[in-house]
Amino acid sequence: MTLDMIDQDAAETTVTDEDEARHPLFADAPRSVSFNKLRKRLLRQVRQAIDDFDMLKGQRRWLIGVSGGKDSYGLLALLMDLKWRGLLPVELIACNLDQGQPNFPKHILPDYLASIGVKHRIEYRDTYSIVKEKVPEGATYCSLCSRLRRGNLYRIAREEGCDALVLGHHREDILETFFMNFFHGGRLAGMPAKLLNDEGDLMVLRPLAYAAEDDLAKFAAAMAFPIIPCDLCGSQDGLQRNAMKAMLADIETRMPGRKDTMLRALAHVNPSHLLDPRLFDFAGLMAHSKED
Repeated sequence: MTLDMIDQDAAETTVTDEDEARHPLFADAPRSVSFNKLRKRLLRQVRQAIDDFDMLKGQRRWLIGVSGGKDSYGLLALLMDLKWRGLLPVELIACNLDQGQPNFPKHILPDYLASIGVKHRIEYRDTYSIVKEKVPEGATYCSLCSRLRRGNLYRIAREEGCDALVLGHHREDILETFFMNFFHGGRLAGMPAKLLNDEGDLMVLRPLAYAAEDDLAKFAAAMAFPIIPCDLCGSQDGLQRNAMKAMLADIETRMPGRKDTMLRALAHVNPSHLLDPRLFDFAGLMAHSKED
């Protein structure tokens, strides 16, 4: 290999100091071109979702749900980066709800959130015991666990004076939810990027709606987030969502790009070509004679 080839290879794998400035959170992140492209792509997708769904309208303060998984860590880092760049004019508060799962490492999230200098709140509510009591043996805990968690996060958002609860659901979460409703619920419904809660006082926002799970996994690995696995309660096997995830992965393997196509389809609905008379006036649809 010649010196010219070595120089060219280095240029393709290393970001120079002249590259755009980074939030201090990224101080120990890779300096490679590939990571820089990944970070920029995710930032672009977050900004696009915020713009497309007008997420900043009437917003002053956001409560960011941080579970300890790759998606919520990524969401928080990207939002902090946008705020640091002056592109996100809202106050951010990170929140973790410790639900009392066995062996939950209580120190990891408060230590990490303090180290990156983000305002945060750690709340303890033993919803795990409630779920264990209510859910039959052998059934999965996720549905009831999620509802209890969401109710507590709404309460905390109100107590903190927040206008929105911001969650780390991504492209795959939205598609999996759509197909779960399609196959098991008998309805066409997904997971909206912007939702008003039932009480009408809080928005639920999903800025990662356009982000791919694989990208978020690569981002989390590069950033070395202290991941807390979501299997502490041992109820993850055999979930319907896992079946949807496997189906979508198989489709994407055989036909690359289908996930993005399906996501675009959710934003291009033609009610007259479906079967719901509540969305389209089929009764009023009449042909006109040639004379008319």
